[in-house]
Amino acid sequence: MLERIVGRVFRSAARSAQGNGEMDKGEEDEKMVVEESRGAGSSSSDIEFDNSNSVLLKIASLYAEKLMNDVSLLVGGHEYPAHKLILCASSEVFSVMLMNPQWSESRESKVVLKETPSCAAEFGKFLTYLYTGRIRINQSSVMPILGLADKYNVKDLIYLCLDYMCNHIAQAFVHNQLISWFQYTLSLGHYQVALVCENFLKWNLEKVSEISDFGNIHPEIMAKLLQHNDLVVVNEISLYSCVVRWLEIQERILMAELPAEEVEAQLSSFVEQTMINIRFPMMTPRQLAQLLLSPLVKRFKEFFIERMAMGMSFHSGQADRIRKICQEENGNLLFTPRLYTASEWSSVLTVENFTSLPAYQSRTLVFTSQVQTAEHEGDKTCEWVVDFYPKGIWFQKCYLIVWEGTINLPELILKTVRLSITCKDPPCNPDDLRVKIGILISGVQDDVEHIMWTVQKVYRFNDEERLLNFDDLMSYAELNDNLNLLNREAHSSDQDRSKNKESTSGDQDKSKVSPFLVGPNRDTLKIHISVTPLFRHSGTEPI
Repeated sequence: MLERIVGRVFRSAARSAQGNGEMDKGEEDEKMVVEESRGAGSSSSDIEFDNSNSVLLKIASLYAEKLMNDVSLLVGGHEYPAHKLILCASSEVFSVMLMNPQWSESRESKVVLKETPSCAAEFGKFLTYLYTGRIRINQSSVMPILGLADKYNVKDLIYLCLDYMCNHIAQAFVHNQLISWFQYTLSLGHYQVALVCENFLKWNLEKVSEISDFGNIHPEIMAKLLQHNDLVVVNEISLYSCVVRWLEIQERILMAELPAEEVEAQLSSFVEQTMINIRFPMMTPRQLAQLLLSPLVKRFKEFFIERMAMGMSFHSGQADRIRKICQEENGNLLFTPRLYTASEWSSVLTVENFTSLPAYQSRTLVFTSQVQTAEHEGDKTCEWVVDFYPKGIWFQKCYLIVWEGTINLPELILKTVRLSITCKDPPCNPDDLRVKIGILISGVQDDVEHIMWTVQKVYRFNDEERLLNFDDLMSYAELNDNLNLLNREAHSSDQDRSKNKESTSGDQDKSKVSPFLVGPNRDTLKIHISVTPLFRHSGTEPI
């Protein structure tokens, strides 16, 4: 009976501490979780104590107090007393270095480690983590800490750093580290983080081009980036301007590193490597004419005149010339539109006061876009009707009358975020209307609003196929479930406000707000719909 009472007391204390969050650090480190398992037909049982935090503190104190160390690590002019047992248990690299007789370090009491200045500055944090499992990471320190974790193969720390980076890409952008993160993780095979960085770069390219980090993109990576069909830009000439800005930075770097006679040759190589991927046929004839005034075009006139001539061939309908271009490597990409946000091709749909929008309600947008990109085909437009269902779809119970009788159709609720786009008057011609539809979804991460996700699809509209649905456009749960939680918390706050005047809805945890909601009050849902026509030779696969 006494053991049962003691067990209940411990469990009550543990629940109270977890619910109130009022433990101080000492109590938290010394808390004991009591688990009671009852045997069949027994009124009492053994009690298992988990005091692992106390053991962890004892191990950490060995490092903190510099007790019983058997090796010292010399890094960047600093000496770190350590224990071979801890180092070898945490790192395969240290295990080989300190235990394998073939390594001279295994016989030394002091081991010199050569680290970059940035890694040396974080080595103390890194070593502390090996003893305690605790580390503080920010956007400035995550790269050198990841470098140390990679070098010494501390897998659990690698995962922590990669997870941090995936969830703070926007912060890397703000602090001019996006390109560094992208290229570093790409080079070491951390492709998940590299992909997240690349997506941010592709879908927010014009914003990224305005920061100093933009100039750090390696020429080969820049050339590869410009081949993607899902770059989000106003139009192709705005992309050209971004590349010009990058080239200007490269020239300044070259002038500081190379003799003057070598700068021009190297810059010419960069121009050809990148500008060959600019899709001049996607520029209007007027925009192509404006390029003749560009200082870069005047400087490398021979290269640009040939590329611009391809654009004019497209707009004048020179079929033979276009066919020859398409036979070249990646030639069809020149006639493939990207995700353009210019008014000729797109429009924005916003749902304001999203929290007040009733369930299953829709918002509608009507806009027009051009149905061709070549000037010789005229300036015809097409009208589009967009119906957006961000809070699910409700099909009411109904009866369908057919020649066989009446069919009872039950009520159906779909928890999906759906966007329906209808071509109001598709053109009547043998080729129908083949377009690339891009849905650009804005969001917020670390208080930075940006295009967070894109969805694109190639579709052919005609008299029989006028409607296209996009289901699961974004996570229904991520958009709505957190909102429902906040509404419940706000309702609870209203009830408690009479008891405690300090309780306000303003205390809601911002982390619970859906990342898809933007605006000053985080109560607006914003999507961009881009519809661009495809030429018969256009590529359709994302690159």
